[in-house]
Amino acid sequence: MKALRENGQNPVVLSDLDNTLVLTKPLRLGRTLAMVNRTTMQEPKRLFANLQEKGFKNTPIILSPDAPTSHLAKCGAVPLVSPAHVAVLAMSEDTEKMRAALHQKWRNRLTHGARQNLRLTRQNLPQDPNHWLFKADILQGRTRGYQSWPVELTLAYARANKGQAKLFQAFEGAEAVAAILILTHGNCATYHVAHSAERGKTLSAHNLLMWEALCWLSRKGFHTLELGVINTEDAPGLARFKLGTGAKLHKLGGTWAYWHPMRMVLKPLAALDRRLMSA
Repeated sequence: MKALRENGQNPVVLSDLDNTLVLTKPLRLGRTLAMVNRTTMQEPKRLFANLQEKGFKNTPIILSPDAPTSHLAKCGAVPLVSPAHVAVLAMSEDTEKMRAALHQKWRNRLTHGARQNLRLTRQNLPQDPNHWLFKADILQGRTRGYQSWPVELTLAYARANKGQAKLFQAFEGAEAVAAILILTHGNCATYHVAHSAERGKTLSAHNLLMWEALCWLSRKGFHTLELGVINTEDAPGLARFKLGTGAKLHKLGGTWAYWHPMRMVLKPLAALDRRLMSA
């Protein structure tokens, strides 16, 4: 929330629902779209009642639950996108236990990386929009068809949450060959942005740097690290890298649309795709 406000946005907070954030986006003709992302929706009716109290009764709402929530259909929400999966790694204070959970090929790459003459660093994310990691990620995103957070939002997160944006880098001599940016929040952490140059891949720098980050998170007492969406079709190598850490798949709740004035009309349509959106 602090990062969004730092970045010029003003999210609505539903204090009765674990401080759920509601983002808004202006549409044409003076209308507004509301978005509720990655929240638990055990009681959708309560969520919709809270949204109405906050002035969203006639506002189209995009919902992306943190887990399958098929009973949204009973409220008239319409499924738009089927659920994706994210990789979540449970941390342990016992790093030997975490190392044993690594897949064999991942562990071999880690051993290979440790034998290289690499220098690893850890620091708070510098306030530099032209940092090489951002440039590399933007270029890679254009090539592979994905888009990360806006750089300014990431920098705003670092400003608003002191010490909670940690940049890990691997250097061969003076050249940076890999980097991982970890964002921490509460007792959890997120693998936010990462890049490995071709030389870094040859040296297994990404594996070594990830292990360095995991050990640091373990020492600091974090419980979980979310590694992002798993896409075995478009990015099979990255999927293997993430799951090779011993991470498990967590199914999200897909994407839904809800518009209060049309809920009764859309309710039969929502029921058609209920199985697709369920656990």
